[in-house]
Amino acid sequence: MDTGLIITVVVALVAAGAVSAVPWQRRRRLRARFGPEYDRAIAEHGDRRAAVRDLAERAKRHARLQLTPLTDASRRQYETDWIRVQERFVDAPGEAVREGHELLAQLMSDRGYPTSDEAQRITDLSVEHAGTLDRYREARAVSERSAAGEATTEALRAAMVHYRALFNELLGNGSAAPGGPRALRRGDTAAR
Repeated sequence: MDTGLIITVVVALVAAGAVSAVPWQRRRRLRARFGPEYDRAIAEHGDRRAAVRDLAERAKRHARLQLTPLTDASRRQYETDWIRVQERFVDAPGEAVREGHELLAQLMSDRGYPTSDEAQRITDLSVEHAGTLDRYREARAVSERSAAGEATTEALRAAMVHYRALFNELLGNGSAAPGGPRALRRGDTAAR
């Protein structure tokens, strides 16, 4: 075999490998960015390519949002408001969960997320908050069961914890903010 042919074959193989690696790298980046939401999109669409297109569109839409950080005063007010909601849990768990959801929606709105459409809200949140999005969905489901009088106190407690995880992220505190108001845990009667 002559050297020119060998070089041509090697170059062709390298080029083919590079071309096939591009979609794989894109999928890997999307999986890293969207976490469990990546698998959910594949299951929802039934097709990896369609899921990848959907996630890429979410990222493009999210980039167009005018998201803004909170002022320190606003952040402190939200933390205070959350403590009030958490304290209400003792006497009225269902109402506290409803109020927690409303406060979270207000926080989303103040940060710049559109909040009028629940499905779009979840889609927009999936770009930066995919790690807590399943917890948010669970909390929403509990809220709906609570409105129908079908949620246990333990389920309502879990919903508050789930809402708090996303709440902390949106505040910019992370999911376990040292020094900030803590999430309601079993046995807590109020934030101390």
